Amino acid sequence: MGMDWLKKKIADPLLFILRKGAEPKQLAFSGALGVTLGLFPICGVTVFLCGMAIAILGSRCHSPTVMLANFIATPIELSLVVPFLRLGEFISGGPHFPLTSGALKKVFTGQASREVFLSILHALLGWVVAAPFIFAVLSVALLPCFKFLLHKFSASPSSPKQQQLSSSPSDVKHKARIV
Repeated sequence: MGMDWLKKKIADPLLFILRKGAEPKQLAFSGALGVTLGLFPICGVTVFLCGMAIAILGSRCHSPTVMLANFIATPIELSLVVPFLRLGEFISGGPHFPLTSGALKKVFTGQASREVFLSILHALLGWVVAAPFIFAVLSVALLPCFKFLLHKFSASPSSPKQQQLSSSPSDVKHKARIV
C-alpha cells in the first residue's frame, strides 16, 4: 500500500511533468523554490506561499513542479522546525525555548504565550537566514537531476534548440524537397 501511495502521489505526477516538456533550468528552479518554501516553519502556510510565488513569478517558474516539491518537503518541514528555532535563537541571542513536558503544559494552559510567540519568531528568523542557502544548493543539485530525468522520460526534446539538433539527415532531405 505504501508503494502505491508513493507512485500515485509522487512518481506519477513527476512523470506527467517530465512528459509535458519543460526546460531543466526551469524545473530545477521550480523544484528548489517549492522545497525551500515548503520548509517554512509554520505548518499550513506553505501552499499559500507557493501560490503567491507562482503568481508573482508567472511563467518563470513551473507551477506543478513548485507544488509537487512543496508536497514532498512536508515531512522535512516538520523535522526542521526545531533546527530553525535553535538557529534563530543563536542568531538573535534570544532565550532558549525549552522543549520539555513542563513547557508543553504551559503552552496548553496559555501560560507561555510570550515564549511561544518568541519561539515562532526565532524559527522564522532561522528559516529566513537558511532559505537562500537551501535554495541555492537545491537549484545547483537539481539541475543535473532534471537533465537526466528529462533525457530519460521526456516524450519530446525539451527545447527548440534540441529539436533542431535531433533532426536526422533524412529529415533534412525531406524538408529540402518540400521547399
